Amino acid sequence: MQAFWLGHQRGVVQSTFRKWRLQNRPPVSTVPTVVVASRSIVTPTQCLESETSSSLPSRQRSISSPFDHQPTTAPTTLLFSPAAKKQHSVSHFHTHSCQLAQSRKGDSIGREEVIYVRRAMATLAAQSHVDLVLNVDNINPNVKAMEYAVRGPLVIRAGEIEKELAMGVKKPFTEVIKANIGDAQAMGQKPITFIRQVLSLVAYPDLLNSKEFPEDVKSRARAILESSRGSAGCYSDSAGLELVRNHVAQYIERRDGFPADPNNIVLCAGASEGIRSTLKMLSTVSGPRTGIMIPIPQYPLYSASIVEYNMEQAGYYLNEDNDWGLDVSELERAVNEARKRCNVRGIVVINPGNPTGQVLTRDNIVEVIKFAHREKLFIFADEVYQDNVYAHNRKFHSFKKVTKEMGDPYDKLELASFLSCSKGYMGECGLRGGYAEIVNMDPAVKALYLKSISAKLCPTVLGQAVMDCVVNPPQPGEPSYELFSKEKAAVLQSLSERASMIAKSFNSIPGIKCNTVQGAMYAFPEVKIPEKAIAKAKSLGQAPDVFYAFQLLEQTGMCCVPGSGFGQRPGTYHFRTTILPQPEKLQIMLDKFRSFQESFMKEYQ
Repeated sequence: MQAFWLGHQRGVVQSTFRKWRLQNRPPVSTVPTVVVASRSIVTPTQCLESETSSSLPSRQRSISSPFDHQPTTAPTTLLFSPAAKKQHSVSHFHTHSCQLAQSRKGDSIGREEVIYVRRAMATLAAQSHVDLVLNVDNINPNVKAMEYAVRGPLVIRAGEIEKELAMGVKKPFTEVIKANIGDAQAMGQKPITFIRQVLSLVAYPDLLNSKEFPEDVKSRARAILESSRGSAGCYSDSAGLELVRNHVAQYIERRDGFPADPNNIVLCAGASEGIRSTLKMLSTVSGPRTGIMIPIPQYPLYSASIVEYNMEQAGYYLNEDNDWGLDVSELERAVNEARKRCNVRGIVVINPGNPTGQVLTRDNIVEVIKFAHREKLFIFADEVYQDNVYAHNRKFHSFKKVTKEMGDPYDKLELASFLSCSKGYMGECGLRGGYAEIVNMDPAVKALYLKSISAKLCPTVLGQAVMDCVVNPPQPGEPSYELFSKEKAAVLQSLSERASMIAKSFNSIPGIKCNTVQGAMYAFPEVKIPEKAIAKAKSLGQAPDVFYAFQLLEQTGMCCVPGSGFGQRPGTYHFRTTILPQPEKLQIMLDKFRSFQESFMKEYQ
């Protein structure tokens, strides 16, 4: 019965599609072959729009690389030609990274048939872009140019594979391991009891009458509810609840030994929002474009936001041979080179590092601060992994603390530092809590900054409640203290063991080299890709590390992010993987890496 229905639906779809195409297709002579840059994510709808558009892309188009200010000509991928029979088949509207596997014989509904109908129906529903106010030719070009590799084509393909497995499609693996993003709880980490108890009471105040919750949990929930006018459903001030901002300031003072002003604290929906809100204040609409120095490799939030805000990226390379250390000579090279094309006004430092896992020494931080003062730069201190330090010879030092210890004139530097409840031991990614501390900003500029964030109304109150738990945790003598301390220590100890485990394992695999994971939640190993594999990648219009990562995904089910998504020195290839899978799952993942690497090298050596 299912097979009969599916066959009927395919017939209806094909018939309707043919009629639609005949009514809307321009003359064949006016439609050139469509080619897109291989970095693009091409959907069936985009392909159809390209066919009906009168302004089609040329065989090669110049695009701006996110890690190089020079325009580059992207490798191209042939999608279809008007003269080819394949253009008449709905099932050919896809890219090489989303090709359909053969249906399994004997299935009542095969994977190809189901996806065939789904994609064909989506195509029929799409209108030609000439009928719409917005199309890819007239939208904000910065939105088109920005890229965010952590959720790019590889992750999209991983999602498709998960659906295929659920449909019963046979694979060489039974699950997809998404090691592409730092989502601790998705990888099996259990929430901290104290945080979830406070959230439960804030979200459902009737539970305050329950005897099942400790009194310190209740007292914190009552304080948050009182601050938020009795309900987490009420708007807070745009900068966040005053109670939580006071607690953040007290937390920073305990951490650094120097006072913090609650008026300099802005709560945000995760550190990412705080970073973007501050970063866009440096963008200009006249004169030379603003340049922002960012580490290479870097977290793609920065490269994406810089492009979106019409700024210039000024990349400085971290020293892989020195545990991804930061060399002042490289900073000077980068700023001098960048100032030939833009006005460099800010520098981003990620400490502990993402994706590289390094923890900067205090001496290194002092050098960066002196450099920023000398070059008159606004410092963005991305310190969201400050609780995640594993190396015995490393300690977290906040940039603010070091500027205060250095004294005048360095303690007058404009600086924004960031913390998130998504990382550390908390792993509350989906609740979107974070803060920015912004010091030494001109009062008039700060007023405009606060006006800017007011357009977003406020960060979620539940996210603010999580941040309150982080900066105002149980104290000795309180009922929740023992369990909280035990759970926090267990999470950080396990992460430390996994950090050591992953580096040792990668270094034991031929063709892979990995620095010590000193902190954060990631490893960024270098992989040697044979020339034969590089040539194969080029023939597919893919970067070598992208080809490697796709092969890894298709053969093992492991989803990692290619190093080109973060930036890397030319001629080197890397991938980022999290250390977050639980120990048993992590061992399975590493064993799969070893088998895949051996097979890959054997095939392409």
